[in-house]
Amino acid sequence: MKVWYEMLAVAQRILTELGRRRRSLVFWGVFPIALLLLNGTIFAERAKENLTFQQAFERAAPATLVGAALFFSCLGGSVATLVSEREQRTLKRLFLSPLSGTAYFLGIFLAHLTISLGQTILIGAIAAYLGAQFHGSMLLGGLIILLSILSYVGVGFILGTQFARRTEDVNALVATFGVPLLILGGAFVPAFIFPQVLKDLARFNPIYHMNEALTLVAAEGKSLSEIAPHLWFLIGFAIAMIIAGWLSYRRMLQVERRL
Repeated sequence: MKVWYEMLAVAQRILTELGRRRRSLVFWGVFPIALLLLNGTIFAERAKENLTFQQAFERAAPATLVGAALFFSCLGGSVATLVSEREQRTLKRLFLSPLSGTAYFLGIFLAHLTISLGQTILIGAIAAYLGAQFHGSMLLGGLIILLSILSYVGVGFILGTQFARRTEDVNALVATFGVPLLILGGAFVPAFIFPQVLKDLARFNPIYHMNEALTLVAAEGKSLSEIAPHLWFLIGFAIAMIIAGWLSYRRMLQVERRL
């Protein structure tokens, strides 16, 4: 129970600080809305003979959510949180408290999970307002979103603990690693318009599997067996990133204690 209360305290502190920076909250809301409208318009125009306006947004919403919104809030947000904590010497003060490293790790994850749920509700509500419907299993869709969050936070811990040292590093780091993967994953441009060589390359991109899995469930009502290849890839990737993120985090703690 002690770890549980400490985890909640860490998450509450992060969310409280974010709430004070209302401009960041506004941007995290405006960005996915703008991208949803752009993606939906592209889908509607490129496939207007096969898709209705509502069906276009049914396909745009998953790509916008797991391919872009969660990327910046979970991966970019976790990197920014870790770098900020190190710059402000918050970790040094935490070492003097009874707070455990496990609770801190889980608290950051819980905070970004909460933010992600808010973005999911926001994108879902706007897509529904535009006529989109969720055709598949809500439980399966939730699992895909959870695996996406785990993957992004795990990668965020790796980048935030091993590569970013200052606040100025965050944007360059996220852009260098993330933007090419987002484009190749179909977050900004629908994957069906890719040339074949990029489609083959995209199969090694976790963001592509996130987009494809959630789109198949949400827009086409596919079952677990029908999206199994995408789901198994995401499960393996999420587990690997959480383990690697945890090890990177423990290594950072050892370095910080010696400084």
